[in-house]
Amino acid sequence: MTTKTLRLVSVPGATLHCEVSGSGPVLLLISGGGTDAAAYDGIVPQLAEQYTVVTYDPRGNSRSPFTGAPEDEQVDRAAEDALAVLDAVAPGVPAYVFGSSSGAITGMELLVRHPDRVRLLVAHEPPAVELLPDPTDPREFFLEVYDTYRREGRAAADQLFLGGIGIDDDQLPPLAELPAEFREVMERMDANSDVFYEHKLLPFISYRPDVAALVALEDKFVPAVGSESSKVLPAEPILALSERLGWSVVAFPGGHGGYTSDPFEFATLLQRVLAGKVAR
Repeated sequence: MTTKTLRLVSVPGATLHCEVSGSGPVLLLISGGGTDAAAYDGIVPQLAEQYTVVTYDPRGNSRSPFTGAPEDEQVDRAAEDALAVLDAVAPGVPAYVFGSSSGAITGMELLVRHPDRVRLLVAHEPPAVELLPDPTDPREFFLEVYDTYRREGRAAADQLFLGGIGIDDDQLPPLAELPAEFREVMERMDANSDVFYEHKLLPFISYRPDVAALVALEDKFVPAVGSESSKVLPAEPILALSERLGWSVVAFPGGHGGYTSDPFEFATLLQRVLAGKVAR
C-alpha cells in the first residue's frame, strides 16, 4: 500500500488539499473538471515506485474549499495554484507534469508561465477548443451544457456533458454497487459539479493557449490523447494543434479517463514517456 503524506497549501482564495507519495523526481498530476486527487489513485502506486508523486484537489473541489465566496477560476490562477503546490513540496525544483482534461489546460499554462519549473508536460486531451480551425460548434456545445445546468440542474447537464466528451453514463456502475470507499470518492467528486459548471467550465474552454510559447518549448511538451477517444471532442484540439505543427501525439490506453479504466497500462506508458523511451 502506498503511503501518502497530506499537506494543506494556502493560496489566494482557497486552501488546497495536497497528497505526496513515493520518492525520486517530482511528478505532479493535475486533475480536471469536478474531479480531485483521487482521480489518479489507480496509477499513483505504480508511479510512486519511481517518482515523488504529487496530487491535489483543485480549488473549490472536494477538500480544497474556497476561503471566501466562490469565484470563476481563471486558467492563470489555476496555473499559479499548481506552482504553489510544487513550491510546497519541492521549491525551485523542476517537475514532471501530467494533466488530463482541464488539468492539461492548467499544465499548459504552467509550462508557458513557468517553463523553468517544468521538466516535461504530458497534456492529455485538453479541451482548449480555441485551438480548432473552427471552434464554433464546440463553443456552442459547452454553452449549451452551461445553459442546461442553469435551466435544468446538474443531472441534465451531466448527461449532456458526459455524452459530448465520449463517456456513456449508462456504462458507469450504479453508486450503490460500488465498494464503500469508492462510493465515498464518487459521491465526493459528484458534489463538485455545481462548482464546475458555475465557475470552471466556461473560463477553461475559453482559454487561448500561447501557441508561439508552446512551440518554443516543444522539447518539454508531449501532446496526448486516449486511444479510444481520439475522435471525441476533448481530443480534437490537441490533435488539431499537433497536425498543424507536425508534432507526434502519444495515444494512451482507454478513453478520456484511461488512467481510471486501464491504470496499469496507462501508468506503464506514462513511465516510458517520462523516461524518454517513446519516440516523439
